[in-house]
Amino acid sequence: MTHEWAVEAHGLVKTFGDNRAVDGVDLSIRTGSVYGVLGPNGAGKTTTISMLATLLRPDAGEARVFGHDVVREAQVVRQLIGVTGQYASVDETLSATENLVIFSRLLGLGRAESRRKAADLLETFGLTEAATRPLKNFSGGMRRRLDLAASLIAQPPLIFLDEPTTGLDPRTRAQMWDTIRELVATGSTVVLTTQYLDEADQLADRIAVIDRGRVVAEGTADELKDAVGNQSLQLGLVAAADLGSALDIVEATFGVPATTSPEARRITVPVTGPDEVTDLLVRLREARIGVDSISMDKPSLDEVFLTLTGHGVAAEEPDADATPSATGGAPVPTTGTTREAALR
Repeated sequence: MTHEWAVEAHGLVKTFGDNRAVDGVDLSIRTGSVYGVLGPNGAGKTTTISMLATLLRPDAGEARVFGHDVVREAQVVRQLIGVTGQYASVDETLSATENLVIFSRLLGLGRAESRRKAADLLETFGLTEAATRPLKNFSGGMRRRLDLAASLIAQPPLIFLDEPTTGLDPRTRAQMWDTIRELVATGSTVVLTTQYLDEADQLADRIAVIDRGRVVAEGTADELKDAVGNQSLQLGLVAAADLGSALDIVEATFGVPATTSPEARRITVPVTGPDEVTDLLVRLREARIGVDSISMDKPSLDEVFLTLTGHGVAAEEPDADATPSATGGAPVPTTGTTREAALR
């Protein structure tokens, strides 16, 4: 796609009864980028993605995908997108190959092409050895990879990933991150919702922080961190036994709470400048507390989020709805005669 903006949304609103799940969201997402939508459970992330993906109709506002209105041109938009939601739309009684063949056939591919596509995607996502195994025997990480593979059958230019790494182990999360980077490198635009701040920090070119249905901040990770102002001091100690005494000295020096990592013998605290750090080192030396390492970094996205919203990332209840997985549009049932015909 040559359109400059993959997504343009203005004043999106969605209510469920008395709950205003999305309250005037504006988004501009450049083609060929990873755009992170960050917020706690219940912030409105999934509802926003559902409207952009034509799965929910906005109560107010407008949105366009590559210039096409998501309400008036919903069918066109569905041909341009892939959606991987929080819950897999796969059939657990079938194998990975059979699931991908079904999705391919429903998207109009021929029998031979569907099987070639399934084999290629299984290899890409490291699932070839499990290709014939029923999904009920898959791990959570394997299911998520298969779900993402299904959303890429049609090679859509825009891919919505709604919390794609929730519940995955660190190794599988890292593999998913690599896959997302490859998608963008090969021409796709990715809209990623997540509760994991490190995930947004690692992947997103720009980030929108959503809280209580509104965008409370938007920019690059560095811009968001700069807006908070403070730097973060990380202090490593020689002896774990000194952690308590050092923590008292740190908090007395800076006048703010600090966090500790006993396993790493590390203390982290926000600071405003290097002069305070000099005072701290003098006090630690007077107390005969050995310092193993010291570094200053910009605030983490965790600190940014806490500053912007006043609460942590997992502080609220889940969204009223959850986006099902889809391949090039709304999810399609794969049971009964439809399933059997697709596999033939």
